Amino acid sequence: MAGKNQHVVKRDNGWAVRGEKNSKDTSHHRTQQEAFDAAREIAQNQKSEVLIHGRNGQIRERNSYGNDPFPPEG
Repeated sequence: MAGKNQHVVKRDNGWAVRGEKNSKDTSHHRTQQEAFDAAREIAQNQKSEVLIHGRNGQIRERNSYGNDPFPPEG
């Protein structure tokens, strides 16, 4: 069974990683890229997805880790 999807979300002082349905952020980062890297590592371990939210809160990208039979290089 897949783990929790990880969301990369904008915060007042940077970017955060938050597990789906968690009440608190998992970690905080200065840049969106740093937050994505941290979220990707969690998602790879949990075989889940990373959902990247833009500054406006809308999901702008999603990446799957472990749900695909042949994950694309990226």
